[in-house]
Amino acid sequence: MADVARHAGVSLATVSRVMNGNPSVDPALADRVRAAVASLNYTASPLARSLVSGRTQTVSVVVPDLGNPTFQAILRGLSRAASRSGYHVLVADSAEVVEEEEVLAVASRRRTDGIVLCAPRMPEERLATLLPELAPVVLVNRDPRAGVPVVAADYRSGLTELLEHLAALGHRRILYLAGVPWSASNAHRLEAVEDFRRANPGARVDEVPCGVDFDAGAAVLDDVLASGATAVLAFNDLVAMGLLSALAASGVRVPEDVSVAGFDDIPFAAYTSPPLTTATVPAEELGEKAWLGMSGLIEARDAPESVYLRPRARIRGSTGPAPSAR
Repeated sequence: MADVARHAGVSLATVSRVMNGNPSVDPALADRVRAAVASLNYTASPLARSLVSGRTQTVSVVVPDLGNPTFQAILRGLSRAASRSGYHVLVADSAEVVEEEEVLAVASRRRTDGIVLCAPRMPEERLATLLPELAPVVLVNRDPRAGVPVVAADYRSGLTELLEHLAALGHRRILYLAGVPWSASNAHRLEAVEDFRRANPGARVDEVPCGVDFDAGAAVLDDVLASGATAVLAFNDLVAMGLLSALAASGVRVPEDVSVAGFDDIPFAAYTSPPLTTATVPAEELGEKAWLGMSGLIEARDAPESVYLRPRARIRGSTGPAPSAR
């Protein structure tokens, strides 16, 4: 910048104001500075700017599993919105390891202006204790009741809609393939299951511990076949797809012998065989809303409000009438 000032015959302060778009600079001087910038091929150093401003123009995001298309979509919405505001996004993957999640959150926050915790897995008490250290922070799909902005899908209502769809098809023996125990969204799904049991005493919904990926869905095939269930509701689409593959390899017909539903409506869900009944989660919108909350905190605007988006059931070919109802 000193070279530009000497080349243009102006002060460092004038160069700084021109580079920052300050309209108070005399137009003739501004033109001289811009000509010097072009002649010297000068670009401002983001690192130097961050030292002066105290900002990195970067936010961090910690996710439990980058292989999950839903988290990818959330990141896409968030990073594109952040980019429009001149911010970059640093991403860390905790690989579903609770202890690693906290380490990554603290380390990445020290390098950025704020942090978005996407579906954090750490226990409620530890999360509440950690949040003041991480501020400014926005939570996605987790509500710690700790006074920070939350952007979340209403998993409880979404799962309820799928359960009611299966009941309307005559299914009275339903199996829920649960996600990891430390997932808040799994807890909300279980609340929906319990609500459904109370509202439908003639129906039975059993729970099988499962997981969150293809392999977990395929691994519970024997449990599914032994359960006597006519319909299976998986924690997410990845689990449902793993189960669909295992059922097909075993000669079990879907939905003639057993109906299968997932959750999230990831891009592949419509192209399984048969196409997967699921619930659409507006994942990119979750990411966009998370950035709006974060930018409001960084810029010290009015405190952002928490946002809850409702998933909607997408009925496709993997669910049909219960065998006894045909």
